[in-house]
This record gives sequence, C-alpha cells and structure tokens, in this order.
Amino acid sequence: MKNISLLGSTGSIGVSTLEIIKSFPHHYRVVALAAGKNVDLLLQQIEVFQPEVVAVVAEEDADYLASKLHDHGIEVGFGVAGMIRCATLAAADMVVAAIVGAAGLEPTLAAIQAGKDVALANKETLVMAGGLIMAEVRRQGIKLIPVDSEHSAIFQSLSGQRHTDVRRLILTASGGPFRDLEREKFGEITPSSALAHPNWAMGRKISIDSATMMNKGLEVIEAHWLFGIPAEQIAVHIHPESIVHSLVEYHDGALLAQLGIPDMKTPIAYALSWPERLPLEQPPLDLCAMSRLTFSHPDRERFPCLRLAYEALAEGGTLPAVMNAANEIAVEAFLANRLDFVGIPVLIEQVMKRHQIQAASSVDSVLQADDWSRNEAKRMLSGGQA
Repeated sequence: MKNISLLGSTGSIGVSTLEIIKSFPHHYRVVALAAGKNVDLLLQQIEVFQPEVVAVVAEEDADYLASKLHDHGIEVGFGVAGMIRCATLAAADMVVAAIVGAAGLEPTLAAIQAGKDVALANKETLVMAGGLIMAEVRRQGIKLIPVDSEHSAIFQSLSGQRHTDVRRLILTASGGPFRDLEREKFGEITPSSALAHPNWAMGRKISIDSATMMNKGLEVIEAHWLFGIPAEQIAVHIHPESIVHSLVEYHDGALLAQLGIPDMKTPIAYALSWPERLPLEQPPLDLCAMSRLTFSHPDRERFPCLRLAYEALAEGGTLPAVMNAANEIAVEAFLANRLDFVGIPVLIEQVMKRHQIQAASSVDSVLQADDWSRNEAKRMLSGGQA
C-alpha cells in the first residue's frame, strides 16, 4: 500500500489521479488533498477518499471546509503553509505535484526536502528553479518521476540505456488548435477557441499555453533539468496526431519512442506505480487504423513563445522564472479579454527585456524575480511605461 498526498486534486491531473487510485484501492491510499478554489469538488473527493489532511488556497474556504468536516477528524489548512503541510505529511510515501503554475514550487520543494518521492506534473517548478530542485533531489536521494506525457515518454525511452549515448531528445507537440490557421487571423482568436484543444483534455491555463506553444517551451526547460541534456540537444517536432509522445535519439542513429492514445491516465499511472505498470482499462492503440503519423518543425516566428523559452533557458539565472510569471499574467489577461492572443508573447518578451538577470541561487531569489515579473506585467497591462 502506497500512501499518496495529492497537490492539485481538483484540476484535470488531480481528478485523473484519483480515478486511478479509486480503481486500485489495494495499491494506494490518499492521505492528503490540496486544492485551489473548487471547494465543492474537494468536498466530494474528501467524502470518497477520507484523507487525514486537506488544504485550500483561501482562509475563508478553509473555514467553510472546517465547518463541514468538524465531525470527521480531518485537519484543514490553507495557503502556502497548508499546501506544505500536505506535501510533508509523515504518512505520505509519494507526493503527486499537480498544482498549476508557480504556486507549485514551494510545496514541491518542501516534499523533496522531507524525503518524499514526487510524481511531478507541475513543470513550472523546474522552469523556475530547476538547478535548486535537482540539487535537492540528489541530496535527499528521492525519486522524481515525470507525469507530463512528453517527459514520461522520454523517461521510458531512456530506461535501460546509457545517458552518455543520447544524441538528442525530441519532444512532440500537437501544435494546438491554431497550427494551420493563417497568421493574419491570429488577432481574431478568442479565449473559447483557444481552449478547444484538438486532442487533449486539459485545464484552462495549460490549454492556452498549448495554443501559444509556451507549454512546449516550458517542457523544453523541464526536460533540460530532468534529464541533464543541453538545450541545443532538445528538439520540438509538431506531431498533430499526438500518438508518439516523445522520442530519444541515440548516437548510433536509433530512435526510441513511446506511443499511446492521448490520455493522461497512462503517464500518471506509470509515475504512481514505477517500475511496475498498472493494468488500466484503456482502449488499445490501433496502429493499423491510422493512415499516417506526421511530423514537422515548429515555426518560432508563428509561435514566438517557444523561441522565448529557449532564450530564457540559454540566459539562465532568474530569467526563466520571470518568463513563466509574465506568461501566467498574460494568460490570465487573455482569458479575461484584457489582452489579445498575439499580445501574449509581446507582453512576455517586454517583461523579459526589462529584467536584470540575477543568479537563481536560492528559492527567495527565484520568488523575488517571480514577484517582480508579475508586478511589471500588471503595470504594463494597465498602461504603464518603462
């Protein structure tokens, strides 16, 4: 029996994780749940899984939960402290880090420092503070297993191989809903159309990141830290069918790939059960029914967020954290109809250019850069000038 603390239980990854856990009650037990603002769904999850500890973002939501759970003997927390409490709970064997965005950094780091194995679905943790995180992973000797389908595919394709034999990693991308849209029509893109991903069911923020290809840029940075591969050896290929989830190319020319239907339950289950595999009731991948699998190079002028991510990784220091924070503000503004789609990369690049890069020598330095970037992006959105 493996005890699981789930951070981000009401998001798409969290919901899928709980569906898997419910299907294997003799393998897993939920000991902690942390969520954002969807208190109603969290209450349903608490009723089913009966965790020891729960946490939410806002104090008023925690008070409401406590009033509902006063006879259940469940500890209720809120804010960063509440998330960290869930992440470091003594009973937890593994923490599933599925909080979206920069909010996942501190709880994920706390879990690692507490010696917990981590199933990582929060790519921003490594984008913001990859060097610090991986140093702590090595120091604590814990397992950090990727949940993103692309990084899970690479993780599986590296299994049993020598990392010194790797020529490059190839991350695949669907290209999002606008891969074939004429560039002159990008100004007409609405939030509803950007949220309509052709292949994957994802949360709102990640769906927009997929549409701008910032999601793939964040994944390039994550792959760099997870696998210790330089940026120039990490490629992105557009693969509209979303069947090949990523590939590893070796020095002898061999390509190892992981294929599967576009469903996050497979990489989630693998992270939970590694090195074993769970017998999921998933439809089989029918290769014979496919007419073709296609690949192409991404256009970094068409999708400048991918270019910005490579630039942030090359510069290093606090710039990736600044880029990530500016992107979160830009996406929020777009979803609120305060910024058009083509304005997302423009805002991010302007904030990046204004930043004086510092060494990402501590979590505090990273969080300070994150805070500066958010304030700068908000100032620019409100009409402020440099």
